[in-house]
Amino acid sequence: MTWFKRESSELDSSGEKRVRTEGLWEKCEGCRQIIWKKDLDANLNVCPKCQHHFRVDARTRLATLLDNSEWEETETNLSSTDPLKFVDTKAYKDRLIKAQKETEICDAIINAEGVLDGKPVIASAMEYRFIGGSMGAVVGEAITRAIERSIEKRKPLIIISASGGARMMEGVGSLMQMAKISAALAKLDDAGLPYLSVLTDPTTGGVTASYAMLGDLNIAEPGALIGFAGPRVIEQTIRQKLPEGFQRSEFLLEHGMLDAVVHRKDLKSYLSRALSFMAA
Repeated sequence: MTWFKRESSELDSSGEKRVRTEGLWEKCEGCRQIIWKKDLDANLNVCPKCQHHFRVDARTRLATLLDNSEWEETETNLSSTDPLKFVDTKAYKDRLIKAQKETEICDAIINAEGVLDGKPVIASAMEYRFIGGSMGAVVGEAITRAIERSIEKRKPLIIISASGGARMMEGVGSLMQMAKISAALAKLDDAGLPYLSVLTDPTTGGVTASYAMLGDLNIAEPGALIGFAGPRVIEQTIRQKLPEGFQRSEFLLEHGMLDAVVHRKDLKSYLSRALSFMAA
């Protein structure tokens, strides 16, 4: 959450001048300390005190991984047509318009073609701010096209997941994306091209149950929530108390569901070494 607000100077009840600030400080969800926003930005949005990894948007993800923060963005014009005319507390069409305006992208994914540490790559980064990073038909189509481009151009694939799962507003169409992307990844594997999956906080639902866990290497950031159903649902189903840290990346690494947990500042160099090894 953002603390304090910045506005023009004003007088308080005692007649003294008071300056309010906005966006200059952040409160860490890990250690509950107040952090100077510039210090946080300079540290890749990782708390310098407790190393808690803040959530970041898709473009920031790509900028931290790709050389010179440059890439060619593709599939920029794909947008949902609201096939079911879905309405819950509000119309799905209105949710889409609001999310597009706030994030300035058409859906919850950015496809990019760029260079990572001198190595040409195809990358897809999910945007959690867009309806919880949910996977609908557009996300499925965009990732499938990224996989096909990876095969066509013989470039490794990196997918950075941040998602609440399948998008319920598109019904069974969103669930079909799990099979669609998985089938495309099988073709990528047949082509002998590397696929590195990066799981961030949170990666849940149908995304975890499909492409997020199908990488040649499955790599997570520290403390990331990763799972299918939520802990409360699981506890109610099995009627047992879950262990501490359940569904966090460190727990999954310990139990063999991940290959590595990598600090954000080390992620680019880790991916680079992995790609060099796989190319060899």
